[in-house]
Amino acid sequence: MTTQSAEPPREKSTHMGFRTAISERQRRLGDELRRLRNSAGMSLPELGELIGMKGPAVSHTESGRLGINPERLTLWLDACHANDPEYREGLLAISQSNGKGWWTEYRHHVPTSALDLAELEHSATRLDTYETLLIPGLLQTKAYSEIILDYSEKTVGFRQERQRILSTENKTPFHAVIHEAALRTMYGGPTIMRDQLNHLIEVSRLPHITIQILPFDCTVFASADTPFMLLHGQHSKLDTVLMEQPQGSPFLGEPEALASFRRQFERLKGMALPPMPDSASEPSPTHRDSWGLLQHIRYAVQGR
Repeated sequence: MTTQSAEPPREKSTHMGFRTAISERQRRLGDELRRLRNSAGMSLPELGELIGMKGPAVSHTESGRLGINPERLTLWLDACHANDPEYREGLLAISQSNGKGWWTEYRHHVPTSALDLAELEHSATRLDTYETLLIPGLLQTKAYSEIILDYSEKTVGFRQERQRILSTENKTPFHAVIHEAALRTMYGGPTIMRDQLNHLIEVSRLPHITIQILPFDCTVFASADTPFMLLHGQHSKLDTVLMEQPQGSPFLGEPEALASFRRQFERLKGMALPPMPDSASEPSPTHRDSWGLLQHIRYAVQGR
């Protein structure tokens, strides 16, 4: 179904103004719209003529500097033959979000990338993460976070607020592959690490949280030395990858990058020890799994 034959709405002579700060959500919407236009083989003026916008306005929309209303977005999707209902619904939801949430009150205390991450986590349908030297932020105890974040009250508070998406009320599915190195590095000393390991064991029992450990004695090269998080959107095309790097943590949404990181996470899951057995079965001493390794490391820490 298309509406290309319908007369497009007239472009207003004035706009609300260009955005001076572009969020990751707004940037991603623009990227998706640009990909759709390019796939349809249309120039900026050609698409603009179909949806009632001038070429420069189309360009500014694709850069995230200009918003787009649902009516015009629908015309854009029709013109580019984007007919997948779930994908269309996801793009409409992104375009209509005002970007506000609990994270807004931290805008003067944490980097913009952290605000973008919190917003993406809030709307994600599932979260997959790989960590090498640290416990994933969403699974950190407050004391552990204080050590990592140098006792910054606001930053620690922000991280604790992020963890609400994993609460028993929200139940966002979360799958973490953690390298054994992160469990054995005694950040803050034995007491803090013992409590942190206890917390991992506790949350691993929740049905929507899966924890796997990549052990030291893994004989296959992981080929992944950079931690990352895969945030699943309403449609697979709207997934996002966050790469954690010291010089900055970029977000990736290109189809090739998404496919690569999905494959990488599946490979890491296959290399890691199996997760904790379900509640209906008891851990077996002859079956090595992530729960058993967690318990072993915890006992070793308790003996210090």
